[in-house]
Parts: sequence; C-alpha cells; structure tokens
Amino acid sequence: MSLMFYSITGMDIFYFFNCFFVYSFLGWIFECIVMSITEKKPVNRGFIRGPLCTIYGAGALGAYFLFKPFADNKILLFVIGAVGATILEVIVALVMTRLFGYFWWNYNNKKFNYKGVICLESTICWGVMATFTFIAFQPFVEYIVNIYYPFCGRIAAMILIVYYCIDFSSSFHKAFEEKEDRLANNSDDFAQLKFRDILDSGNE
Repeated sequence: MSLMFYSITGMDIFYFFNCFFVYSFLGWIFECIVMSITEKKPVNRGFIRGPLCTIYGAGALGAYFLFKPFADNKILLFVIGAVGATILEVIVALVMTRLFGYFWWNYNNKKFNYKGVICLESTICWGVMATFTFIAFQPFVEYIVNIYYPFCGRIAAMILIVYYCIDFSSSFHKAFEEKEDRLANNSDDFAQLKFRDILDSGNE
C-alpha cells in the first residue's frame, strides 16, 4: 500500500500525513485569526476540540495533487481552484447540514452570497490560495516537515492519526447529540439552514 501510495503521490505515506496535519494546524490558526477579528472576540474554530482544521489539510493537499498539471498556468490554476473549492464548500455544507442541521460558517454578512453557504469573496480567496499552494504554501509546509521528519516523522504521524481519530469520534458524537439544541438556540456562530433550503433557490 505504501509503495502504491508513493507511486501515485510521490510522497511516503507518513510524510503525506505530516504535511496534512501541518496544513490543518496552519488552517486552524488562519481561521481563528480571521474569525476573531470578524467577531471582535477570541474564537476557536474547527470541528474537533484540538487545534486542527482538517478541511485545510485535505483541501490543500488535494489541490496540490489534482492541480499539479496546471501549476505553470497560474490563471487556469486560479480559476480551477476557485471553482473547485466553492463546489467543495457546497458539498461539505450539504453533508454537515444533513448530519447535524447546520454547518460551521456563515457568509450571510458578505456581499454576493448564496444562503450563507458560498460567497464571491471566499471564492476569490480559494483561487488565490490554490495559486499560492504551489508558489509558497507547499514549499513552506515541506520545509517545516523536513526539519523533524528524519528523526520522528513516522512516530509523529502515527500519534497524530490516533489522536485525531479519537478527537473526531468524540466531537462527531457530541455534535450529533446536540443537533436539536443548537438548532433551537439559533446561534449566530453557525448557519442554521435545513438541508432542503440549501438546494432550494426559489425562496430567494
């Protein structure tokens, strides 16, 4: 499996997981800073309790491997990244709303948004981030991983995988149990939409 993974990605599977968790941690920092500034108070972002936003890890590495053929065409890379990430936002919102009755962001205060799920500003940001994945982000993440990987990279990957699985399972169970309470409280921190409302454009 490890050899097959390497032939597809060009990365050792443990190296890949280290990059994944570094991206997830940096994404968590980015989300916390942006949302804390927006909300004017400290905000801890992410689905799990720990300092990881794994959608950034999955999104960044997914974009890196999928968009590699277009890396030299920055305009095409921007467009594909913007459209692809926006579609992913819709899919994640649909899945989370189906499971929990809400999703973890709300663009209702942004211009040119659709039901708080997507907006023009975030779409442009995704395009920029997809472009910078190849210019700066991936080289920076690999630089960080290369500092410690030869000494403890495999152990670090295994520990983080076990930790994440435990934290995710606990957070998933808690979120599912609190689904009705969160909907009833109508918290401003979350977008409170029913699954069918996201798909139905006739209510606009």
